[in-house]
Amino acid sequence: MSLNDNLIQPAIATVKDAARISLDLFKIMIPVVIAVKILQEFNLVGYLAAPLAPIMKMVGLPGEMGLVWATALINNIYSGLIVFLSLAQDQPLTAAQATVLGTMILVAHSMPVELRVVQSSGPKLGFQLLIRMGAAFLMGLVLHLIYQNFDFLQGPANILLTPDNSAVEKTILEWAFGELRNLISIFGIILCLLAIMRILTKLRVIAAMDFLLRPFLTMMGIGTKASALTVVGLTMGLSYGGGMIIHETKSGRIDKKDVFYSLTLMSICHSLIEDTLLLMMIGGHVSGLFWGRLIMSCMIVAALVQITKFIPAGFADKYLWGLPKQS
Repeated sequence: MSLNDNLIQPAIATVKDAARISLDLFKIMIPVVIAVKILQEFNLVGYLAAPLAPIMKMVGLPGEMGLVWATALINNIYSGLIVFLSLAQDQPLTAAQATVLGTMILVAHSMPVELRVVQSSGPKLGFQLLIRMGAAFLMGLVLHLIYQNFDFLQGPANILLTPDNSAVEKTILEWAFGELRNLISIFGIILCLLAIMRILTKLRVIAAMDFLLRPFLTMMGIGTKASALTVVGLTMGLSYGGGMIIHETKSGRIDKKDVFYSLTLMSICHSLIEDTLLLMMIGGHVSGLFWGRLIMSCMIVAALVQITKFIPAGFADKYLWGLPKQS
């Protein structure tokens, strides 16, 4: 084989696939990011925070923390942390409370963008919204009860981050350039992920991973064709794993039920490394942020697999899963 066959053609194909996947994502992300910015400019996020105050109190948190979660829900984790740091001096939390809040944020954040990413692969938006909000509350409640009853992590939260007001004071132009850099970064990460996936496929590492994960994923209800992409979502994030799933589902290589279970798991448990470390910076503990989130997410999806076996096909097609939206 020539050098062109061995390196150049696969490289060109990888760049084209990365561009196609990124374009699918950007069609979803750009309008939603603009809409969220408008909500922020008109201070409308606070209207979502008020109904969340009672929920915060049920999981052992001050009602004011509803504004932190609301900001993360509408925008992203970083925006939520900016609000948290502005409230932290007046509302000091224990390590247990910081873990509960951090876990709820990790399960449900960036909802406008991430729900659209998931919806574009077939799963129904309404159910995905319900499962993420419900899972966030359930995990927060379980962790609160465990920490309270076992008198664990009751000392003050060790907050390592300091407020950064520059993120709040950006002009519209600075914000636009920042978002453009984010989009370019997403393309670069997707390109790297695709290149790594192709190399791992050639080396049969993906085949070995599928073999090792098959019993666990079969128990969860996720088929082997979706296993590698599920791992990408769990470790790297929903946008990256979801973007690759969009590409695969449109090609018809993954069954709609596998897409549903895989993306549901990704939705409530993703970015296990990066986001966990980030929330540990506000005093959260790995017992909830990583292990609690991973274990409870797997249990929720495993239960969901069993429940959907008894749901009529017509109902499931209408309210749970479906075919991906075509461009």
